[in-house]
Amino acid sequence: MLPLRASLALLVLFPLFAGGAPAPSAAATANPPSAAPARPRVLFIGNSFLFGSGSPVRGYRAHTVNDLNQAGLGGVPALFRAFAEQAGLDYDVSLETASGMGLDFHLREKADLIGRPWDLVILQTHSLLDRERPGDPTLLLASARGIAALLERHHPAVDLRLIATWARADQVYPANGAWHGQGLAAMTRDLRRAYDQAAATSPRFTRVLPVGEAWLRAMEAGIADPNPYDGIAAGQLSLWTHDHYHASTAGYYLQALVIFGDVTGLDPVSLGPDEQCAFDLGLSKTQATSLQQVARDELAAASPPAPLRPFTTLARPRGPVR
Repeated sequence: MLPLRASLALLVLFPLFAGGAPAPSAAATANPPSAAPARPRVLFIGNSFLFGSGSPVRGYRAHTVNDLNQAGLGGVPALFRAFAEQAGLDYDVSLETASGMGLDFHLREKADLIGRPWDLVILQTHSLLDRERPGDPTLLLASARGIAALLERHHPAVDLRLIATWARADQVYPANGAWHGQGLAAMTRDLRRAYDQAAATSPRFTRVLPVGEAWLRAMEAGIADPNPYDGIAAGQLSLWTHDHYHASTAGYYLQALVIFGDVTGLDPVSLGPDEQCAFDLGLSKTQATSLQQVARDELAAASPPAPLRPFTTLARPRGPVR
C-alpha cells in the first residue's frame, strides 16, 4: 500500500524537489484558484513517548502544531512537521497526549476531543502494553478497535497507523524488569507482535511503524549503545534518556524520521547532514546522518517495505557550520 494513499495526493499538490513548484503562468495569475488545497489533517495520539518527555524535544517548535490539550507540547509531531516542511510538504498537525496512559484512556476520556474528521491518525499505547499486566496485548486490541470505530464514524476513509514502540532498558536489565534476562530483541518482538495484532482489528489500520525495530537496528549497527547501565561507549549514542525508559533527543529524532519516511514516502537520508532540527537540538552532522540512514534501512526492510524517494531540501539550518 502506498503511504497514506499516495500521501493523500501530497506528491501532486506539493513540490518535493529543490526549486519548489514552477512559477505560475500568466493565466494562472490572472485567474487564481478559488481556494487553496486543504492541508492533510494529521493527529498523533499517545503519551510521553510522543510528546518527548525527558528531552528538549518536549517543547520544540510547539507553535507549529496544535496541542488539543493545550499543554504547549511540540514533541515528535513537531519534528515530523519540520521534516515535512524541509521537503516542501505542508501538514496540519495536532497531538493529543497524556503521560503514562494507553489508548484505553484516550478512548474513555478523550473521545470528544479526538472524535473529529482526520485524514491520518498515528497512535501508540502504554510502553508495557498494559501497566498492570506487562506484555499482555488484550487492552491494546480492545482500545485499538474502539478508537478505529470512533474515528471511522467521523471520516470513513481515515488512515490509521500504529507505532510499535522501543524496548525499555529498565525493563530488560534490572532484576525486577518484566523482560529481565530476555534481551532487548525479545521485548521489541513482543511489542511489535502486539501492534500487529492490534492492526488486524480494523481495516482502517494500514501500517505498523517499526520504531522499536529501528532502535534495535541502530544498536546492532554500533550507532547506539545497547546497555546504558554499564555506561555509554565512546562514539555511540544513547537512545534512552537518564531514566533508561524514555527516549533521548536522538531516540525521539529517530522515531520522527521513521514516521516521516513512512507517511511521506520520502527518503529520510535526503534530509542530510544540515537538517534543521538536528542542528537546533544539538545533534552533530554525523549523528544526524547515521540516524537518517537507520530509519531508511528499517523502512526498506519493513514488510511490506516503504518505497522511499529522494528529494532535495528547501531549507537549511541558520547558524554556524558544525
